[in-house]
Amino acid sequence: MTTTREQMLQRIRAATAEGNRAGGSPALPQRGTIGYQGAGGDPVARFRDEFAAAGGRTHVVADHAAAAAAVLDLVRARSARRVLVGGGEVLAALRIVERLRDVGIEAITEADRDAFFQADLGITGVDYLIAETGSAILTTRSGQPRSLSLLPPVHIAVAERRQILPDLFDLFVALGSVPEELPASVSIITGPSKTGDIELRLVTGVHGPGEIHVVLIDPGVGLS
Repeated sequence: MTTTREQMLQRIRAATAEGNRAGGSPALPQRGTIGYQGAGGDPVARFRDEFAAAGGRTHVVADHAAAAAAVLDLVRARSARRVLVGGGEVLAALRIVERLRDVGIEAITEADRDAFFQADLGITGVDYLIAETGSAILTTRSGQPRSLSLLPPVHIAVAERRQILPDLFDLFVALGSVPEELPASVSIITGPSKTGDIELRLVTGVHGPGEIHVVLIDPGVGLS
């Protein structure tokens, strides 16, 4: 005689077997005979296209002055009043903090816990951009905690062309292999935050920024 417990176990086994069957999803695209893909002939275009496919937007500009103007335009367009600003030489060259304050926007460089949650927008530099995957790489360091890019609803990252790496494999080479020299945390940001936890529906911006922009300084833009 089959007991209730045995019936339940049979249903679980049947459901598990059904769930392990190959589905109707299309096969993953071929990556060639080796893992390394590179960036192709135009790393900027490759990054821009891959980043757009992930839901991000790239703004390519010719110099630091144009980058600062692009950042201010993005901040104004989103009516942001409280902006977190990270550190680094690229942002320092843009004088973002001074420019924001000149137009009456609160620029916060040393934030407490409450400020991270109350900010309208976060601005950071990057350590690298990965052309192959359309990813921005940020490591934790003084002046650039993870919260800058993870908590505000809008994230603007500013980068220079020299920071583009062709492939994700290049990132691991750049980071090195000496444990004592590795950063405490590496964030690989590919588009805005997403989750599919609820009914398997993809939702953007639940656990972090729902909007991300990369302002990329490329001195060769517009040149033939």
